[in-house]
Amino acid sequence: MPSYFPQPKGRLLAIGGHEQRQTPEQQGRSLETSADFILQRFVDELAGSRTIVVIPTASEEPEEAAQDYVDVFSSLGIKRIEVLNIQSREQANSPDAVEVIDRADGVMLTGGDQLRLTALLGGTKLLHRLTERYQQEPILIAGTSAGAAAMSTPMIYQGRNNAGFVKDEIHITTGLQLLRDVAIDTHFVARGRIVRMAQIIATNPGCIGLGLEEDTAVLVRNGSELEVLGNGMVVVVDGHNCSGNTIYEIAAGQVFSIRDLRLHMLSKGQLFTLPGFNGVEETYSSSMASSPA
Repeated sequence: MPSYFPQPKGRLLAIGGHEQRQTPEQQGRSLETSADFILQRFVDELAGSRTIVVIPTASEEPEEAAQDYVDVFSSLGIKRIEVLNIQSREQANSPDAVEVIDRADGVMLTGGDQLRLTALLGGTKLLHRLTERYQQEPILIAGTSAGAAAMSTPMIYQGRNNAGFVKDEIHITTGLQLLRDVAIDTHFVARGRIVRMAQIIATNPGCIGLGLEEDTAVLVRNGSELEVLGNGMVVVVDGHNCSGNTIYEIAAGQVFSIRDLRLHMLSKGQLFTLPGFNGVEETYSSSMASSPA
């Protein structure tokens, strides 16, 4: 089904967690032999005055989580870095918080607990302004682990890594809705999360599943055009043409079935357009994306 939402002018960078946080020089490696450095790409994509706002709300140790990113972005030459440590909905509704978002050219949502992130930010003036800027301006919003999982519309917030084949083992709620009709799961290969993603897609095959491996990311343009970054794999789970879906027939606690799921396994440099968005079928390419403007 086509998406009728306008194409956003902003971009998203969803990271699967455990991304490298040292420059090649800090690792003692040359650019030619170093692994793909996702956070360097984040910095390269920034426009304007290159002001970055770090939001560590998802973390149980927000000060430490924020400082990690302040350090790495400083080492990458960024002069303007602000930390917006939201710990209550009152803070998220304050004029001061909105003013910080107004100054941002890039936003970094750290890892932690995605349910904490949505419970504190959902429906607030901060999230409204961030969404507004994402729709209307070339802001870049990044999230890693929980920060990435929270970007989507259906958001996984509970479920064991090896769970998923039994109905109702996986819990979902509404995420921050920056990436619509897409479910994001992180640490995807390392933690064996393919089955729990299949259950999410079975509950609504109109959604696309994006499984992001660690130190791997997707850069999303126009709300639907993906470029794979990093050193692992992105798994796309497409249930649009599934058959034999029993999730609605069985009782809670029973094993579900679904047939004819389509899987795409994509690595660095692969381009992919989400199917059904803006009335077009999926497209993909092995070509590298063009250099950032």
